[in-house]
Amino acid sequence: MTYELITFQVSGQLFGIDIMAVREIRAWSPVTRLPHVPKYVAGVVNLRGAVLPVLDLSVRLGWDAMEATPRNPIIVAEHEGQSRGLIVHGVNDIVSIDEDTIQQPDAAAQDGISHFLKGVAPMEEDMVMVLDLQKLMMDEEMDIAA
Repeated sequence: MTYELITFQVSGQLFGIDIMAVREIRAWSPVTRLPHVPKYVAGVVNLRGAVLPVLDLSVRLGWDAMEATPRNPIIVAEHEGQSRGLIVHGVNDIVSIDEDTIQQPDAAAQDGISHFLKGVAPMEEDMVMVLDLQKLMMDEEMDIAA
């Protein structure tokens, strides 16, 4: 089985998510900040009349917050009926990765990222970290923003 992924950059690292989960890639628009939400929730935006929670993917993965600018796209992803915007540094390509090439990250890695990964796969000279949207979007506190 092959995965079709959309790849993107966050804090200099290459990530990918299942292309079937991507609803759209939109240009940056300022977010409305909300009180009492996790630090990784940048705020919400109006998506054709619907309130869309937007995550700072860098913070969600345990890194420093992004200084988002109009150059930062927002990937709108959906999982089990829940949509979230993901602020990324830049979108790269759509790639096909064979499921057999995806390797599980070292469970002993205490980087905070491995929890959110389906695995890591080689891609030409790079490695792409395949995100698990279910784990990325699951958080009891997130329901406040939705």
